Order: sequence, then structure tokens, then C-alpha cells
Amino acid sequence: MKTRLLAFLLPLALLAPLAAQEMPKPGPQHQKLAANAGTWDAAIEMMGPDGKMQPSKGVSVMSMGPGGFWLLDDFQANLGGQPFHGKGANGFAPLKSKYVGTWIDSMSPSLLVLEGDFDASGKVLTMTGSAPGFDGKPASYRMVTTHVDAKTMRFEMFVAGEDGKEMKMLSITYTRRADDGSKGKGGSEAKGGK
Repeated sequence: MKTRLLAFLLPLALLAPLAAQEMPKPGPQHQKLAANAGTWDAAIEMMGPDGKMQPSKGVSVMSMGPGGFWLLDDFQANLGGQPFHGKGANGFAPLKSKYVGTWIDSMSPSLLVLEGDFDASGKVLTMTGSAPGFDGKPASYRMVTTHVDAKTMRFEMFVAGEDGKEMKMLSITYTRRADDGSKGKGGSEAKGGK
């Protein structure tokens, strides 16, 4: 009996200090990310094996996740005749004072970790990170998301080669679906960009 009582009271005692602390709340940077919640059609141009950009289409469904801190991206497309599925999470790290993100997808077993910030206009988010490239060697990535307007985003991914020179590997123009249901749910067009 005492063991059961102790097993019940111990977790409560450990949680008591947490209950006394105020839980963090999303800030203006998280609200900026929340403006992207909704369904987006994606017009894709990806570098093909022949070195030319190849067109494709996809869909991105973005929603705010745990605690209103994370914009979760569920992206599906057909790339080079193959089904593609990717998932991303973007947030703002107050201790770093930077936007942070992760990306995983069906074309790579590696996790891409990114960080960056908006430019002075608040419309262009540039994030950088490193992960193994398609050849397995370490590669540096730069991703630039430009918020053209409340209904249009342009994403560009650059990869630096061994010589340090960047090459554009991917370009996506996102168009918000009119019926995405995001108004009033963190995706209001009045809130601006990512």
C-alpha cells in the first residue's frame, strides 16, 4: 500500500515546481510562421541528371504543431517519375534568436538541420545547414524562401560543391489554395509571411 501511495505521490512532487512556472507562449516570430498554415500547390523545377531543370507538381500541407511553436510541413510530389514525401518542422529558437528547422524525406536517410533569419524586409527567410549530399559526401545547403504576397511563396535550394560554388538544385513556387480553410486558424492572410 505504501509503495502504491509513494508511486502516486512522487510524480506529483516532481511536477509541482513545473506547475508553478509559467509555460512559454508563442511569440511574434511563431505567429509569423503560423501565417503559412494552409494547403499550397507546388510548381517544382528540380535539377535533373542531365543538368537541366525538370518540372513537376506537388502539394504542401502546413499546420501549426505542438504549443503553437512549430510550423509542420507535409509535402508530397512526384519527382523524376518517383513518388516523393517529405516532412519539415520550422520554429523560432529564442535562446539562439534564430529560426530553426529540420527536414526529412523519402530520397535521403539523413536529417537536415537548418537555421537562419529573415532579411530586413521581413519577406525573405534564408536558412543554412549541412547534411550528406546525394553522393554521400558532406554538403552545405542554403534555402531561400521569398514571400511574394499572402498567396505566393518562392523557395530555392542551393547546394555548394567541393569547390564551394553553389548550384541551384530546386525551385518551388507555392500558391495557396483558395479553399484551404486557413483564415482564422493561424493562416490569416493579414498576418504576412513565414
